[in-house]
Amino acid sequence: MGGTDNEAAEEAAEDFRALLRGLRVRDGGELPAFDPATAPEEPLPLFRRWLREAAEAGVPGPHTMTLATADADGRPSLRTVMLHDADARGWHFGTHRTSRKGRELAAHPYAALGFHWTAVGRQVRIGGRVTAADPEESAADLRGRSPAALTAALAGAGRQSEVLGSYEELERAFDAARQRVEREPDATAPSWTLYVLVADEVEFYQEEEHRRHVRLRYRRTDEGEGEGGGWRRELLWP
Repeated sequence: MGGTDNEAAEEAAEDFRALLRGLRVRDGGELPAFDPATAPEEPLPLFRRWLREAAEAGVPGPHTMTLATADADGRPSLRTVMLHDADARGWHFGTHRTSRKGRELAAHPYAALGFHWTAVGRQVRIGGRVTAADPEESAADLRGRSPAALTAALAGAGRQSEVLGSYEELERAFDAARQRVEREPDATAPSWTLYVLVADEVEFYQEEEHRRHVRLRYRRTDEGEGEGGGWRRELLWP
């Protein structure tokens, strides 16, 4: 019996490895060209252009991103969140400060963001310090979201990332939150916080057909005008 089980497990493992080897990241289509020599002096305009081009290419949810944080012991965690804005202040996202990511940002206020737009063969990686907006701006951020998003935020206020006793408990919380949104369209959750990542490094990755990929990294320097200094652009080996 043990030999048969081992053989079956090894066959399943080999089938899985074969699946991985046979997968392709993209399925045809022409990749956009990217000449790093024409890139702007700062990363924000290029990021905005790439996100817009991803949306125009039909990439689903191009504003979704991976958010990486770490706890006080340096252990990382990942999740997918939505980008709320990208401006001169930084890259904006929202969550409950009582959630796991909120607690980790309180203990270690640095994070990384990752965007992957498969249809156009592009990635963007962003890292830097994270600051929390004040309660008024955080409340305005929540009010600007859809009724469904507001319902989810109210239902999870103070409980996001905590252990859920039963699915029925979740249903009751959402029903109560939905009714509150109908009564109070401007309702807010005190724990909801708008966070802004102030980038010190932004990397743009353009896939190339023959794997001669283009990687352009912006690194913040102390040089240049303003408190944030300037940016240094440098190519990286793919």
